[in-house]
Amino acid sequence: MEEHIGAGKRRRDEQTPDGIRILYEDNHLLVVEKPANLPVQADASGDTDLLSLLKKYIRERYKKPGEAYLGLVHRLDRPVGGAMVFAKTSKAAARLSAQFRSHEAKKRYCAIVSGEPKSGETLTDWLMKDETTFSSRVVPAETTGAKEARLRYSLLGEGSGKALLDVELLTGRPHQIRVQLQNAGLPIEGDQRYNPAAQAGTQIRLWAYALTITHPTLKEQMTFFSAPPWDGEGAFTAQVQLLPAFSVCRGVYLNEECVVVDKNAGAETEGELLGELESLFEVVYPVHRLDANTEGIVLFARTQEAAARYETLFYRHELRKIYHAVVRGVPQERGSFVHWLKKDADESFMTVCRQGEPGAQRAELNYRVLKSGGGKSLLEIELLTGRTHQIRVQMAQAGYPVLGDDKYGDRAFNKENRRRTQALLAKRLEIGGRTFESLRELEL
Repeated sequence: MEEHIGAGKRRRDEQTPDGIRILYEDNHLLVVEKPANLPVQADASGDTDLLSLLKKYIRERYKKPGEAYLGLVHRLDRPVGGAMVFAKTSKAAARLSAQFRSHEAKKRYCAIVSGEPKSGETLTDWLMKDETTFSSRVVPAETTGAKEARLRYSLLGEGSGKALLDVELLTGRPHQIRVQLQNAGLPIEGDQRYNPAAQAGTQIRLWAYALTITHPTLKEQMTFFSAPPWDGEGAFTAQVQLLPAFSVCRGVYLNEECVVVDKNAGAETEGELLGELESLFEVVYPVHRLDANTEGIVLFARTQEAAARYETLFYRHELRKIYHAVVRGVPQERGSFVHWLKKDADESFMTVCRQGEPGAQRAELNYRVLKSGGGKSLLEIELLTGRTHQIRVQMAQAGYPVLGDDKYGDRAFNKENRRRTQALLAKRLEIGGRTFESLRELEL
């Protein structure tokens, strides 16, 4: 069971007397938001450190005589801020330390980088730490003392030569994210140590925004969130504010009247997705829907007036909905399909029928082949009508079923290609003079 803490249902907004924000606290755990540029523990600088401030908080709040116990089970670089967990008992410390060693505990970061990242990539390097300079560098794999470092990133947004990345650590090496991204040609903005182009005095744009652990005694999985306090990053405002909803969507656009998200496959529009957005924005109104296993662009209104206006545009078809799909076979380069469909509401199933039959609805789409290979094709599809499961039904009827669609498609083909969810992406939505586009890409 995953519990989202720090935003939404169980959000805490307490601070210690020294201004450290508390995300969660019980008899075993203390989860806080580490400020940027504050060392985690005492070092040669002699500066105030987070561990000492938190021990002071525990000693004073609970009136503990002498030194208060607080176990340090993981670290963040001094210039980096974000979610950190501390153990309030030795038993909790041992169990949490084991989670971090085994990588059962998951740490996610957001970073603003220069360069042109891929839509997603796993980086594997070998790092060597220099104990004299307290820096790390990439070295050949056979170097004595080198340690393997792996991370996975996905692209959340891009513009003006910069990009916002969601980074998941797969190993835990000193300065790992900073060194690996720099080595990949994606230096982090404001990184004074590893980015030669960073201007003096600028703040590093790296933040530990999510931390997932298993509670040491309750045995429940818990995820804590901390949004980066970055100003002047208008191009990525939506993505940053929607980071706590990373399990169901990515941010695309946000203003006073709408939220546009890039939905993950598996999330119900009016289920998990709506719930996550309401936990962040109090009230939102779904304007249209995607099948649970279809990923891509979904629009929500933030006011009733905006919802009515958008719904009118959808009803009048004064919009363009562009999808990408991987299908079986290779159709002609361009084409159109028109069918008449009838819905079985009880079974949530669409069947092809004849024009004029009771309940028959006209369904029309245009497509073009983007590329093909291996008996499959990647198509761009424009919906000219909006029927339930329309693309999946029409492409199957035409002999080009969507890969991964077990409901209307070819199950043997899906099994052969090891695809369990349909390869269908709501790539672009053009509505009200605006265009919203998913950064995701489907691959053959």
